[in-house]
Amino acid sequence: MEKRRQAGMDNNDKKRRQSMIIYVIIAIALIFALNQSMGRYVQRQVQTVSYSDFLEQVEDNKVKEVELDTSSNKIQFKTSTDEDAQVYETTAFPNDDGLVDMLREHNVDFSAEIPDQSNDIWIYMLVSYVLPIVIFFGLGWWLNRRLRKQLGGDDPSMDFGGGGFGGFGAGNLGKSNAKIVGEKETGVTFKDVAGQDEAKESLQEIANFLDNPKKYADIGARCPRGALLVGPPGTGKTLLAKAVAGEAKVPFFSISGSEFVEMFVGRGAAKVRDLFKQANEKAPCIVFIDEIDTIGKRRDTSINSNDEREQTLNQLLTEMDGFDNNKGIVVLGATNRPDTLDPALTRPGRFDRRIPVELPDLVGREAILKIHADDVKMQPGVDLGVIARATPGASGADLANIINEAALRAVRMGRNRVTQEDIEESVEVVIAGEKRKSTVLSDHEKQVVSYHETGHAIVAAAQKGTAPVSKITIVPRTSGALGYTMQVDEDEHYLETKGDMENQIATLCGGRAAEELIFGEATNGASNDIEKATKIARAMVTQYGMTEKFGMVQLGQQRNRYLGGGAELTCSEGTAQQIDAEVQRIVEEGHTKALDILRANRFKLHEIARYLQKKETITGEEFMNIFTRDDGFAPSLPEKQA
Repeated sequence: MEKRRQAGMDNNDKKRRQSMIIYVIIAIALIFALNQSMGRYVQRQVQTVSYSDFLEQVEDNKVKEVELDTSSNKIQFKTSTDEDAQVYETTAFPNDDGLVDMLREHNVDFSAEIPDQSNDIWIYMLVSYVLPIVIFFGLGWWLNRRLRKQLGGDDPSMDFGGGGFGGFGAGNLGKSNAKIVGEKETGVTFKDVAGQDEAKESLQEIANFLDNPKKYADIGARCPRGALLVGPPGTGKTLLAKAVAGEAKVPFFSISGSEFVEMFVGRGAAKVRDLFKQANEKAPCIVFIDEIDTIGKRRDTSINSNDEREQTLNQLLTEMDGFDNNKGIVVLGATNRPDTLDPALTRPGRFDRRIPVELPDLVGREAILKIHADDVKMQPGVDLGVIARATPGASGADLANIINEAALRAVRMGRNRVTQEDIEESVEVVIAGEKRKSTVLSDHEKQVVSYHETGHAIVAAAQKGTAPVSKITIVPRTSGALGYTMQVDEDEHYLETKGDMENQIATLCGGRAAEELIFGEATNGASNDIEKATKIARAMVTQYGMTEKFGMVQLGQQRNRYLGGGAELTCSEGTAQQIDAEVQRIVEEGHTKALDILRANRFKLHEIARYLQKKETITGEEFMNIFTRDDGFAPSLPEKQA
């Protein structure tokens, strides 16, 4: 029943929008037509000619009536005695004493009175401006009344025209535009959410309160007024909010923070009032405000402050303090920029809880993949655990995209079920892009890329504690990569030592080291490796306190953590120069370490690079078989690494 009601409301909105568009088009066309027709009318009534033309027409006996205006020295004349005859106008020539004799000679009635044409200007103004405005507002009022009868009876909320505004949309400026996703059930429960066990546990209490408030009221407990879902994009904050409403079986209001942003002061605050008015009528319910940082940013006294946004925030704070907590109205907010929120918004009594919605771990990624895999036809025996291990740092949205890409690939390949190969290829598509068929490398470039990627793999395999190599390829991708080496850890690691980070830097330097060792020169192919290595080294110095020079001192502060923002230095200019030198030293040590490892395994480097150049893509198993094979050139470490 509710779905039909919601569908009817959506249909009514659609009809109102269509009627408004048609009305505006008709009004514009009517005004344009009236202006064009009246312009031609006035132009046709009085036409200016030269004085010589006037004399010629008199001599040709074409002029019948003439009137001279002595104040403006203008002559108006007609070529016919008819009432609707064309009226001409010219400027009288000075000292033309023979004009009167000429008019008498040609029997022109120059004593006749010609009607005053000044009234045409008033008619033109009336028809061109006053009449269209009257028609515009009258048609708007009529259309407004008709739509109210057809769509909503006499309900004032159906008045989208605001009375005197004639249907121009002023009546909706204070509406919140919040969408009721589900009147009783959203269709989503906690069973549909995976990889966020801690967040679900925190939200379960809110769902229980909305479902059975008496149990909490008996002991004197109060439900939190609001909860703030904080985490990176794509981790399922909106899905969790829907799941709370689905578990509690209450209405779910959803609105984005950007919908409160208005040009005129006071409109956003009006929308907030309307939102909570609707929520109060539907209580108990969930109100979900996505991207709440749009209106909840910290207030300040800077010259760039936004009065409209601040008034909207003030109204939101007032409404959260004002509604009856026992009615069961819970406000859920979502943001990936919690550091920008106003302290008054996050204090207890408003958003009482801050619930982190982090990127899923290994177990969570596998559970998310299983949920999305249930929606597609999978070939028996597909190992989703392998995919979960290959996607560290992937969000729930990324994993859903991987499964969808795999299903699309299966259709392109003519299969009716998704295979393991489809999912593994979709991981590479999401990470590095599609294979770039239009890019054809020359033999020399192909050789350089082969040695570059093999250098990464050998340095990684020769160090203890690094992730095993799972794949090496020199097939160009649409992301711009001409090749890549994929490493997949068997287990998830939450702590990294100083040695682990130094090994990562050395592995990243392995590609450039191989180019220098074999070809004696460097290419621009290591730009991304250099960026990553520098980022790790700078974090070691400024955030993790992993250098003897600075010790356990934080020299940088991370900004926009959930949006991948970098760190900003919080030190003097002199210290910043020392930090740059320390970062350079750490990366250079990793570069030297990579060169030493490759020199010790030069023959393996040649063998694997030639094999990779021939096959273009090899698995980690193939790589390790060649690298560990005892053929007289066994892999080795430099003496200082052995």
